[in-house]
Amino acid sequence: MPEQRIIGSSTKIGGQRPSSTTTEAEPAAPPKKRGKRGLAGIAALVVVAGVGWFLLGPGAAPQAEPTEVELGSVQAVEPISINLAGGRYLRLGLGLQLTAEVAEDVDTVKALDLAIALFSQRSIEELNTPEGRDALKTQLASQLTEVYEGEVVDVYFSNFVYQ
Repeated sequence: MPEQRIIGSSTKIGGQRPSSTTTEAEPAAPPKKRGKRGLAGIAALVVVAGVGWFLLGPGAAPQAEPTEVELGSVQAVEPISINLAGGRYLRLGLGLQLTAEVAEDVDTVKALDLAIALFSQRSIEELNTPEGRDALKTQLASQLTEVYEGEVVDVYFSNFVYQ
């Protein structure tokens, strides 16, 4: 007798069923149910993680609270000309916000040196937008705070003309 093969059948030759499939006589095992405690714990964990991500942002580290500094006078720095990219120049005047603890004016040579190093050879496109100016101003203020060891807490542009 010729061998007969049936394609698509769930039975093997010889009438055996594969062990990985279920038959109608064998109902599938119901999925394991988690207790109410388990689901509540998982839900609480998800909520806490979401709130933490929302408040701190992705990858953000907790920030220390800024300390309140009593502001003193603003010391003017004479405007200087700084060479920019493309043969252009910037006329930059600064005002240094001092703390109230500073009794006399600070030496402005350090501030001028930092400003020259930061603004030299910048493109007009970088200085032309408010975002670009604000980013450079923030960077300069940070450098000044570090160099003046907390005597200078902010910087203002009193003169900002480029050609």
